[in-house]
Amino acid sequence: MKRVSALTIQWAAAGLALLLMIGAATLLAHPLASQRAAPQHEDEANAPLEVINDAGPGSRAASAAKASASALSPAAAVPTAFHNIRVEENWPQQSGSSLKYIPINRSGSAYLSLGGQVRVRSEFWDDFFFSNAPGRDDSFGLFRLRLHGDLYLGSHVRFFVEGKSALSSGRDLPGGNRPIDVDHVDLLNALVDIKAPAGDGSFTFRLGRQEIQLGKQRLISPLDWANTRRSFDAARSILKMGGWRLDTFFGRLVQVRKYDFNSYNNSGNDLFGAYLSGNLGKSGLNADFYWLGLDRDRSTRQGVSGSENRHSLGARLGGRIGESRFDFDVEGTYQFGDHADRDIRAEMFSAIVGYSLPEHSWNPRFFLGFDYASGDDDPNDGSTETFDQLFPLAHAYLGFADVTSRQNNVDLHGGVTFKPIKRFGVRMDIHQLWRANENDALYNAGGSAVLSGGPGTPKEIGTEIDLTVTFKPKAGWLVSAGYSRVFAGDFVKASTPGQDINFVHLGVQYTS
Repeated sequence: MKRVSALTIQWAAAGLALLLMIGAATLLAHPLASQRAAPQHEDEANAPLEVINDAGPGSRAASAAKASASALSPAAAVPTAFHNIRVEENWPQQSGSSLKYIPINRSGSAYLSLGGQVRVRSEFWDDFFFSNAPGRDDSFGLFRLRLHGDLYLGSHVRFFVEGKSALSSGRDLPGGNRPIDVDHVDLLNALVDIKAPAGDGSFTFRLGRQEIQLGKQRLISPLDWANTRRSFDAARSILKMGGWRLDTFFGRLVQVRKYDFNSYNNSGNDLFGAYLSGNLGKSGLNADFYWLGLDRDRSTRQGVSGSENRHSLGARLGGRIGESRFDFDVEGTYQFGDHADRDIRAEMFSAIVGYSLPEHSWNPRFFLGFDYASGDDDPNDGSTETFDQLFPLAHAYLGFADVTSRQNNVDLHGGVTFKPIKRFGVRMDIHQLWRANENDALYNAGGSAVLSGGPGTPKEIGTEIDLTVTFKPKAGWLVSAGYSRVFAGDFVKASTPGQDINFVHLGVQYTS
């Protein structure tokens, strides 16, 4: 593996120093901040690293935080939490931090809330994408800073602005510094909320640049693993009533311009649809029902290029099974539409079952899962059958090494999570990966075809083993480390040098 460059060490040292200074300043200036409740997270045992902070519609964190999101006024607010989508937060006057509630009028109905996040991550790759060719071993650092201001003008009007800076010490792997690695200075969110009562709930109209996170993030995610994250210029309505939430939206994907401002542009990627989520009474189960539309000016499928209009109809059901130790999550989606005058017919299915031992001091949870996404069996039959993963949390469900995606994919996986000591979590996964159809390609985590298929070609991609460790020393802090090894399967060995991949990642994050 290539030695760590001096620049990588400098980046990591500078980032860690900044994290320590911010944390120390926060504790000294706001001693009560360390006493507030620790952030509420979705069940870590049922979520990959990035899904732990899930606050999107249909998530457990969304249900836990629905009270804080039910009103914009500080009088109605309750203690909240850090969320993956920072606009989902609503900090009350009693938060214990003067930065979270800064009144700007006598009554306190108008106030400002400030926050931010600093993250440093180092990555070490050996034989990237199964090759030992020059340029396939590398180590580099990623740095990200997010700062936001949240202005409430009474209980009906809110302005939220969040900036970001995403930098890299120099990625020398194929593709170099990608748009998911670098975005020097830009707007991540810049939106206005107009809110009004609606029965026993509320209705919010949201306009502007915004991140969108839906359900378990299998199809729509802000992609926190990426250094630059993902956002849309969009109009959105949010109706909350009777324990249910309905999101309707129309937006255009913001294309990252690494060294220029990400102005509104004709990216040719328009997302629209409706997403309904809520809890099913006292059953302990939660459900999602959705329609997602995607218009692309141009896309290429199995060598055929043209405009694309794709619709996804899907549903998800999950939760604890009665009073047992079992939990589950099941999701299915059917896609239809047209691509270059060809009919689209594609589907995906995902399921996971877990079993917990809460009486054990380590609180272990064992899980077994299955993921399937269709591929195209014949590029000349007038139809497109490759599932499109849309804008997902790409690697979290299918392995951290990003060798495949939810397109022409089969993944049988299992693992265990446990907490050997307080604030310390361990997760171990094993994935057995295949292509769903031999005639279709292998698609990487970004959805790009990287190895072509054909009649008689092996389906086996390989076996991936992931080990992830997290440590949360205080509220707002997250230290993580992970190791992944991917053993090349028959299909990869027939198409590449067939070297096994080694991937190590180390990260420190502070959120305020």
